[in-house]
Amino acid sequence: MKPAKILVVDDEDTLCEVLRFNLEVTGYDVDVAQSAEEALTKISQTPYNLIILDVMMGETSGFTLARKLKADKDTKDIPIIFLTAKDSEDDMIAGLNIGADDYIFKPYTIRNIVARVGTVLRRTMPVEEEPEEDKNVIHVGELSIDTTSRSVYINGNYIRMPRKEYEILKLFVSTPGRVYTREEILSKIWGDDVVVIPRVVDVNVTRLRKKLGDFGDRIMTRSGYGYGFEL
Repeated sequence: MKPAKILVVDDEDTLCEVLRFNLEVTGYDVDVAQSAEEALTKISQTPYNLIILDVMMGETSGFTLARKLKADKDTKDIPIIFLTAKDSEDDMIAGLNIGADDYIFKPYTIRNIVARVGTVLRRTMPVEEEPEEDKNVIHVGELSIDTTSRSVYINGNYIRMPRKEYEILKLFVSTPGRVYTREEILSKIWGDDVVVIPRVVDVNVTRLRKKLGDFGDRIMTRSGYGYGFEL
């Protein structure tokens, strides 16, 4: 199997090279770019499995670059991990709303970055196989959830979905008609030992609706309470 192809985008040359070295030692194929403009050129020439993107760069910020990538049908599905010195809640929400798969605050350790890269790649590079017709597949019309491979299909087409979005969808579809509070969703999906703000649930549900197309309308909202799924 070919190693995952990663692009590191940061205007700090030293950081780029440190990340390149450590990721290559781990077994990845890594390119670096020191500006959004250089990154766009490389992305147009090479298919990447993941982009590690600094938020605060020169003329074009990481957020601006990410918005361009997510607006382009050819690059919208490339996972993005933001690296940033901006540690406010609003900045994190902004990054998640753009479509980031992870958001790492500075200062950080290289070991932490490598671990987070592995986590994102494992959930965004599944083996795309047709789901089997067995008890491990949940069907709602043309929507199928394969609980063995943790894959989602609509009309037989694979829908790339990060782990949390997948787990939220499985929770909803497994208990149609039930409405979960944000606190219940946080407890079941993130666990009680992880501190996550309730707004993160809203962000993930919004992204989930967009990916599901017409099926997204089946995710119901109960104002002031939470979310559920209608058959």
